[in-house]
Amino acid sequence: MEAKLTTKKILISISYPPLDSSKGTPFLTQNRQFQWTNTGNVIFPVIPAYAATYLQKKGYKIFWDDAIAEKISYNVWLKRLVNKNPKIIVLETKTPVVKKHWQIIKDIKANFSKKSQPVIVLMGDHVTALPEESLKYSSVDYILTGGDYDFMLANLVDHLYNKKPLAPGFWYRDKNKICNSGKFSLKHHNLDVLPIIDRKLTKWHLYAYNNTNYKYKPGAYIMSGRDCWWGKCTFCSWTTIFPGQSFRSFSVKHTLAEIENLVNNFNVKEIFDDSGTLPVGPWLKELCDELIKRGLNKKVKIGCNMRFGALNQEQYNLMSKAGFRFILYGLESSNQKTLDLINKNELVKNAVNTLTLVKNAHLEPHITIMIGYPWESRKDIEKTLNRARQIFKKGLADSMQATIVIPYPGTPLFKYCEDNNLLLTTDWDDYDMRQPIIKTSLTSQEQFNLVQSLFKGIINPEFIIRKILSIRSIYDIKFLANYGIKYIQKLKDFS
Repeated sequence: MEAKLTTKKILISISYPPLDSSKGTPFLTQNRQFQWTNTGNVIFPVIPAYAATYLQKKGYKIFWDDAIAEKISYNVWLKRLVNKNPKIIVLETKTPVVKKHWQIIKDIKANFSKKSQPVIVLMGDHVTALPEESLKYSSVDYILTGGDYDFMLANLVDHLYNKKPLAPGFWYRDKNKICNSGKFSLKHHNLDVLPIIDRKLTKWHLYAYNNTNYKYKPGAYIMSGRDCWWGKCTFCSWTTIFPGQSFRSFSVKHTLAEIENLVNNFNVKEIFDDSGTLPVGPWLKELCDELIKRGLNKKVKIGCNMRFGALNQEQYNLMSKAGFRFILYGLESSNQKTLDLINKNELVKNAVNTLTLVKNAHLEPHITIMIGYPWESRKDIEKTLNRARQIFKKGLADSMQATIVIPYPGTPLFKYCEDNNLLLTTDWDDYDMRQPIIKTSLTSQEQFNLVQSLFKGIINPEFIIRKILSIRSIYDIKFLANYGIKYIQKLKDFS
């Protein structure tokens, strides 16, 4: 009984401090590729939300502190945090903002009295790759490595207040010496022991409307798996926190509980499953069958990430019947050499073949493209861009994301660039997709011009006419209007 009373006095803040920049809003959480955006989009931090819910279930008090989504100023945020007086403050960071977080940690420490100094924890792919760096350059107390923030934070709190052994995966100081508890491991974490996310606790409404992944609103994010069942693409920053073949999924039962909670208790109209790649095989069939059986396919639309060549026509047809709408694919390049070098494990021809199946099932595919690979010539880039234009001209994709390749610490691509003297800088502030980091045969401006030309090139008369003819409801009109606005804002990201 006494332990329970103790836990109730311990406030843990899961915080996303304001990161003021003329470049826009930071896409920090849920992003394998960080960027500043002018679209105003915000994304729900799924795994930190599981952490908040899990810790609350264990009896701890939680303060969900996302000042980025709330759009409050830095001074207001810092004053509010000090007034809340949490015992533990948890920050998720990424390469382009880690130096900002070091300064924020300094500010936090300076604004708390010596007697009420909070324990500050940094987590994310950058600090997983370089844990000692943040201990050297900031006054952070603990570095949490790996992607299971929920299980690891629960262990840390139990270690601090209940004297439980510290699990492998933490870095910290002991008498001015940097220590660690061993290499993190994920395989022993059973996702199904986690409670479904407490959406009120994690202020779901902040993220329910301003996101171009949603056609029907309010929308919400879930993750049925961690993270991608391929998990070997050399550029993906999340392979650092979910390495190799560490993929795990929730049971279909657990995923359905998440979906039913969102539909029945929050009237959510669209859900995006942000697993790196949605589980397939018997898991996907069972999910689709249950969505149909329970009538959820008539109440909510679903989006997900998928790989080219992973499913056949029958499976896409079943997904469509089950309520899926939006499918996101990483095209990345139309050069087989590049797909092989980034370990994509896909064939160029798979893209058009898969997109044809998807459109036959009346689903709406989205493709992502990257330019700036060090081995690609302008001719190679033009090949990818021309293929993308043809895909849109043929009506095989409904939306697109184009970005500059950024090699993040901890990824095989970063090591490749480092080993071959291809990095233009190791100032982490510059790794924000606003400038190339890799030496190529093209100038920075040429790369940005190519990205802009692609965004402009896909909006052709055939695409516009097709979109107009696809209008069936007020949702379609609102979505197209919002898409147009976000499209114009997106061009500013690469101006």
